[in-house]
Amino acid sequence: MLQPKKTKYQKMQKGRTKGKETRATELTFGTIGLKSLGSHWIKSSQIEAARKVLLRYFKGKGKIWIRIFPQKSITFKGNEVGMGGGKGSVVGYVYPIKPGRIIFEVDGVPEELAESAFKEAGTKLPVKTKVIKAG
Repeated sequence: MLQPKKTKYQKMQKGRTKGKETRATELTFGTIGLKSLGSHWIKSSQIEAARKVLLRYFKGKGKIWIRIFPQKSITFKGNEVGMGGGKGSVVGYVYPIKPGRIIFEVDGVPEELAESAFKEAGTKLPVKTKVIKAG
């Protein structure tokens, strides 16, 4: 699963995911892409599940670009732990996605195959997505 090798601070604050994405809203590397239509935290395991779907569809052909990387740490305190005592331990990493962000890009595969693969990969993610084409 994806996670950063090193971070400046181990535990991050929640932050907010309001508004629309301003970066990575157009296809840059590939000809077909998967675009987010909502905002949510995407876990590294969900990105990995969608990536595996794409690999299974393409069978080693074409090139896949993952345009998001989970570098925001999420923490939890254990069950039945009282108030105080500091912040919980890091349990995983997420990417806070906003509407309009390109999640995956693909090049070198037929359009019909890429569209069906992206539709199934989109079901593995917690946001609504749509398939976009270059041009």
